[in-house]
Amino acid sequence: MATFGIEEEFLLVDPATGIPVPRAAGLSRALESSPAIPPAAPPAPVGQAEFLACQLETSTVICDTLDEASASLLEARTAIAGAADEAGIGVVVSGAAPRIANSPAEISGTERYQSMGELTGAVAGEHYVNGTHIHVAVPDRDAGITALNKLRPWLATLAALGANSPFWRGRDSSFSSWRLIHYRRWSVQGCPPEFADAADYDRRLSRLIGSDAVLDAGHIGWAARLSERYPTVEVRVGDAQLEAADSVLLAALVRGLVLTEEAAPGIHPDPELLDAGLWQAARYGLGGRLMDVQGDPSAAADQVFALVEHIRPVLEDNGDADYVTAGVQRMLTLGTGAVRQRAAYAGGGWDGLAALYGASLTSGA
Repeated sequence: MATFGIEEEFLLVDPATGIPVPRAAGLSRALESSPAIPPAAPPAPVGQAEFLACQLETSTVICDTLDEASASLLEARTAIAGAADEAGIGVVVSGAAPRIANSPAEISGTERYQSMGELTGAVAGEHYVNGTHIHVAVPDRDAGITALNKLRPWLATLAALGANSPFWRGRDSSFSSWRLIHYRRWSVQGCPPEFADAADYDRRLSRLIGSDAVLDAGHIGWAARLSERYPTVEVRVGDAQLEAADSVLLAALVRGLVLTEEAAPGIHPDPELLDAGLWQAARYGLGGRLMDVQGDPSAAADQVFALVEHIRPVLEDNGDADYVTAGVQRMLTLGTGAVRQRAAYAGGGWDGLAALYGASLTSGA
């Protein structure tokens, strides 16, 4: 069993208008001093400012079990909800801002983020997108490369499950994950290439960093990569999730893929097909077809079942099989976050969305 962790990003908004507000730094300070945060809180602050001044990020403790991850996420989400409510701030649990102002986004005050904003210009000015990042521990970087290569054919399936950003600029984008589409505008993004080993990864990363396209390794936007801070594989394909249970389900699937010894049987899909699969996942979520692990189109729901069967032995060894089976059934029955957001908007417009975000943020707490 490998340890894992989950990072979640949230968007802070004016609760009346839904427009993002640059108040992450103040809310982060309030959370640091909050009595609601127990001494055994995560090593990273429960809420810390991210790339935009309206974004807040939280991290779980290092987890062995899905129950630990769920408890850690709910503790942080509950603290954020309380602090935001006291400050008169709304919290959006979506991969993209449903509404934005006409002026460019305010970048956080760190030197690195300011430099990144200068490099990427108008792309950064509209970067109102939030993700769920899953870290799974690996014994060394070569093992991490093996895991990355195994993950590649399944990234579109994970993206379809994690699609939760249908709205942009006050209207339906027609995409299930507008966040994934926005990310296609960054310099290095999408499905990572296949690597021979860690030395190959480091060589190619070094050449990218030596270009004018990225600032550093943290600016590499692949949907999965080796973490530069931790001994982990980091999977970044999922949108910010409505509920903690949605994030934990993604983490269980990612850990299962990392720990499954065999890659998907006998396939090395062409990279352009994997990239097309990510676009399909962004467009249709679980409601359409994806390029499967052999590079052929098939129903997204069928691919989810195939993924679960592929990693079932590991899920059973970890004691995760029942949780994953129930979580997948829930997602297929109720729909992805994008489906649930559209239903809330159809029933109540912005007020319906805001109510969904508020209820989902601490669901299960």
